[in-house]
Amino acid sequence: MKLVTFTHGGKTRIGAVIAEDVVDVSGQGRNVPSDMLAFLEQGAPAMEQAREACASGRGRLALADVQLEAPLRRPPKILAVGLNYRDHIEETGRPMPEVPMIFNKQSTAVTGPGAAIWRPKDSVELDYEGELGVVIGKRCRRVPKDKAATVIAGYTIVNDVSVRDWQARSATTTMGKSWDTHCPMGPYIVTTDEVPDPHRLDLKTWVNGELRQNSNTKHLIFNCFDIVEHLSTAFTLEPGDVIATGTPSGVILGMDPKIWLKPGDVVRIAIDQLGGLENPVVDEPASTVQY
Repeated sequence: MKLVTFTHGGKTRIGAVIAEDVVDVSGQGRNVPSDMLAFLEQGAPAMEQAREACASGRGRLALADVQLEAPLRRPPKILAVGLNYRDHIEETGRPMPEVPMIFNKQSTAVTGPGAAIWRPKDSVELDYEGELGVVIGKRCRRVPKDKAATVIAGYTIVNDVSVRDWQARSATTTMGKSWDTHCPMGPYIVTTDEVPDPHRLDLKTWVNGELRQNSNTKHLIFNCFDIVEHLSTAFTLEPGDVIATGTPSGVILGMDPKIWLKPGDVVRIAIDQLGGLENPVVDEPASTVQY
C-alpha cells in the first residue's frame, strides 16, 4: 500500500493511494485512527483494516482533490546517516566511516509534498540531500540484521535539507540539519510488501529540472538492515521513527562553484517504487517569529 496523510474538506486523516484516487482509510469506521503515528502503533490489525478498506471500493476521493501532507507529521524520532555513499564521501573529502555516522533531525523540521523549504535569513548555504527513508513499524531493541526487515513498516522519500555553514561549525551537525521545513518527506509510506528489495532502487534529484543526483541504493555502505541493527543496539526504536539512510554525490557542497539553493528553486527527488517529492524554496517568512 501507499499510505498517505491527506487533508480534504478541512479535515486531515490517513488513506491509501490507488492509481489516481485516495481511499479514505480512517473514514471507514472500526476505530481506524486518523493520525498516521497512531495507525502505525496499532500494527498488523490496522494494516489489515487498511487493506480491507482498499478492497471495498468505498471512500474514494480523487487524488487531485486532496492535499497530501507529510505522511508522518511529527515522527517520534528522525535519525539520519551521514557519509553513507562512497561517491558522496569522495566529494566531501571525509574519511570512510567504520560504523554508521548518526545524527538527528528535530521532528519540527518535517514538511510535506509541495510545501516550501525556507531559506533562513541567517545563511545562504542551503543544500539538498535526496535520501531513502525507513519507517519503523514495531517497538524493538537489539534487532539482528537478519530480522531487521520484520520491524520496518515501509519506505519513503526524505530530503535532508542542510544549512552547510551551521552544520560545519557544530561537532554534531544537528544545528545545520534541523531548521524548520528542512525535512520534506513523502509523498507516501510504501509498505514493505511493495518494496521487495530496498537496496535496488534508483534515486534521483533534480533542481529546476537539472539532474543533480543519480544513484542507486545498492551503493549504500551501511544498508537499511545494518542501520536498524546498529541503532537498536543502543536504544529502542518505536513505530513512526524515521531513518534517513544517507545521500549520494551531487549535492551543492561538492560543487565548484557552489550555487546554493535560492528562492524560486524547485527540488524534486524520485526513488523507484516510492514516487516523487517536490518542494519549492522560499525565503523564511517574517511571520514565523514567535515569542
